[in-house]
Amino acid sequence: MMNSKVLPNKYALVTLALVAFACSLTSANDPSPLQDFCVAIDNHVSAVFVNEKFCKDPKLVIADDFFRSVNILGNTSNKVGLNVTAVTVEQLPGLNTLDISLAHIDFAPHGLNPPHTHPRSTEFLIVIEGTLHVGFVTSNADGNRLFTKVLNKRDVFVFPICFIHFQLNVGNTKAVAFAGLSNQNPGVITIANTIFGSNPPINQDVLTKAFQVDKNVVNYLQHQF
Repeated sequence: MMNSKVLPNKYALVTLALVAFACSLTSANDPSPLQDFCVAIDNHVSAVFVNEKFCKDPKLVIADDFFRSVNILGNTSNKVGLNVTAVTVEQLPGLNTLDISLAHIDFAPHGLNPPHTHPRSTEFLIVIEGTLHVGFVTSNADGNRLFTKVLNKRDVFVFPICFIHFQLNVGNTKAVAFAGLSNQNPGVITIANTIFGSNPPINQDVLTKAFQVDKNVVNYLQHQF
């Protein structure tokens, strides 16, 4: 007969508490859907509210609720040579509650997707055309380490959630990439725009001390954004 030991009550309670806590974290981070789908709709009549959107009556859902074409050439004639065509729940109602979204990214020659972060999403990037220099920076606690890679056609790269990251077209021709995001509404915070283009502007004394530059430099940058 095998020997068995029973944990003292206090240890059993701690073990059970830890298991329950782990399960609660799992549930909080990755909730199970309670319906087949929840196509977002603005009209709240006879609709259910889920994930900040009203659900369309399932009997009225059609294939176009799950469809959107991104077969377009984005206009990259701007300062950074970039065009991002987002496909979030705002553009594709069928994404509601599915925790995914997409972006079609066009780069002009030497175009840049400036340093930015997605507060609610990890990003998975695949290059369709051209060559991109990409990278992200880790947190202060990790020493702000920079991870970079040059990507060619069909290469992929992952940017962890919340980390500041960028993509630069290092070729003399246009580049195209698709980004998959782990949230139906990932959000985006472009660092330069946020810091130097806030409304109203951030106090220049704050920025001169933070960046250790002359106030004229801060004033110039704020006027750019």
